[in-house]
Amino acid sequence: MPLTGFVRRRVPVKMPGVLVATGWLLLAPGCSRKESAPAKVDDSSSAAAQEPVATAAFASTLPQVGGPAGYVGSKSCRSCHEDQFDSWHRSYHRTMTQIAAADTIQADFHNVALTNDGVRFVLSQTNDEFWVHMERMASAAQGDALPLSRPSATLSPQGGQRAERGAGEDRFMVREQGPKEQPAPLEALDVRVGLVTGSHHMQVFWVPGDAGNMQIGFPFTWLIPEKRWVPRNSTFVRPPDVAHRSELWNVVCSRCHATGIEPRMDSERRTMDTRAGELGIACEACHGPGQRHVLARKAEWDQATTPDARVLRSEIVHPKKIEPVRAAQICGFCHSMKWIDKSERWRQTGFRYRPGDDLEETTPIIRPSRVETIPGLADYLARSPDLLGDFFWSDGMIRVSGREYNGLLESPCYQGGNFSCLSCHSLHSSDPDAQLARSRTDNRACTQCHARLREEAQLVAHTRHPASSSGSQCYNCHMPFTTYGVLKAIRSHQVSSPRVAVQLATGRPNACNLCHLDKPLAWTANQLARWYGHSIPDLSEEQTAVADAVRLALAGDAGQRVLAAWHLSWEPALRVAGKSWIPAILAQLLDDPYAAVRCVAGRSLKQIAPTLMPGGYDYAVPPDSRPAVQASVLERWRREMSSARDEVLPAETLVRLNDTTAMQEGFGQLLRQRDPRPVRLRE
Repeated sequence: MPLTGFVRRRVPVKMPGVLVATGWLLLAPGCSRKESAPAKVDDSSSAAAQEPVATAAFASTLPQVGGPAGYVGSKSCRSCHEDQFDSWHRSYHRTMTQIAAADTIQADFHNVALTNDGVRFVLSQTNDEFWVHMERMASAAQGDALPLSRPSATLSPQGGQRAERGAGEDRFMVREQGPKEQPAPLEALDVRVGLVTGSHHMQVFWVPGDAGNMQIGFPFTWLIPEKRWVPRNSTFVRPPDVAHRSELWNVVCSRCHATGIEPRMDSERRTMDTRAGELGIACEACHGPGQRHVLARKAEWDQATTPDARVLRSEIVHPKKIEPVRAAQICGFCHSMKWIDKSERWRQTGFRYRPGDDLEETTPIIRPSRVETIPGLADYLARSPDLLGDFFWSDGMIRVSGREYNGLLESPCYQGGNFSCLSCHSLHSSDPDAQLARSRTDNRACTQCHARLREEAQLVAHTRHPASSSGSQCYNCHMPFTTYGVLKAIRSHQVSSPRVAVQLATGRPNACNLCHLDKPLAWTANQLARWYGHSIPDLSEEQTAVADAVRLALAGDAGQRVLAAWHLSWEPALRVAGKSWIPAILAQLLDDPYAAVRCVAGRSLKQIAPTLMPGGYDYAVPPDSRPAVQASVLERWRREMSSARDEVLPAETLVRLNDTTAMQEGFGQLLRQRDPRPVRLRE
């Protein structure tokens, strides 16, 4: 299929097969090195004359706005609902998918080169256009398919150009293999970036394919906190030997990152003609198609009377004014793990669900305890027996972000009948960061129902902690950070109580030990038995003598390790357990085989002890491609702690300032017990 419309320049040479943009991006794995790059040369003899044609061609590669019948777009709401429009406009929901432009892209496109295994991606910006120049180098294997082996070059320090290095920093660099001169490219082509997803934690980019308006995931991601490019695969909890498989926006991310999506995938012609009511999560995602409401209100614009509530409800959905179950389902349409039966035909015509409908009738929610209630699901899971483990803890609690509705469904609060997402969250009256309603950021979220706990004496009697402490914050005990996503821990949305027996059965960390990082499970079991009458389960030697955060960080599976790494810099926990001992644990995780664990551990170390981070450390580089860094961090930590030799470190953490041999033996014993099972958490 011709590449007209998104390839500015293609330089063919003699080689077997045809290499098009789709193949390059779907097959390109990602470990990267950022380097200086020559400026793009526009070989057009009349760029100004061709601009209108280029603009129209670019537009044809994008999902077309103007989706299912009845959708009118958020701008139609603004004239009557200015305040609500403004609060939505500030939200991260709005920016979930945007057209790539100067005011939507935060990433560095100023002549940046990202390379891997003979494929070079040079990024550049021309006015409001963002381009990727792709080169398949002569040193790459011949043929259509690009190699999927581990890359031989990596990002330089802080994702920037190679800098002057001080003594000792060379050990943290992975040097490029082969000649320093760039070999001549076998083929080169340019594609213009079409879409960008995200604006909060990271940005993911999409470029046109060669099948209608297909948008293919670019294999590198921009991390907003670090302001750097990383391989896309290194932003997930995935086994290190799993190759990156690029996504198609039209049939993967569009489901929840656009409003009123119609993928319009033609399997026979192998094309896409995707349309959307609106890119991003807009007004009609929550309130339903607005055309009827807009037309009715415009028709009565000059009338003095105001329509009554019944009339308005017939025109548009107001989530706060419908029954809680249906209100929660509006959020659950995106924030859930759903079953999409083939009969739904969503890839062709989009979803039938509209706000206010019964979500269970079209895309029932997957609940591990009720698999048999969904026709076809049990057979599907029998063919993919490990699939549920990618999303749920073994007791059915959701463990990945973006599926909060699954947790809500299993909560006793929701099952009472009057509780919904809107009991705590508000899009229009909240901070965009967590969208908790202004009166729900503290214990008022819970005391709206549990009124007796508004009294300090009752609260302290219940929590056994001082009223002003983090241990008396309802969220911390009943919605701990045991969900993972976007390189961080996130609060569980299944309201529960901490129990050591549950942790032993599921592997999910309990709330007590996520705050009391320096205490073992046995300590928690005794406290819960004394305060609440819990039975004390049988515990191993490590569970009795070793701080549970340390045990999980070193001996847990990758999902447990990444949660432990995040909590090792969680401020409420640091106030309780101290932090002087924590760098010694995080040092071990900087060389973890899972990239996401290394990233979170590195962020935690930078937060609590930035001077201990080794220069040039790049979490995206696998530990078997570079020297280990843990010894260096431990030595720096020991030197910085030398002035505090009298400080008593918690014995249960195994951290020994004056006996590093014993400390390493303790660490080694846990590392040898590490759970080696492959973990893939599908966010």
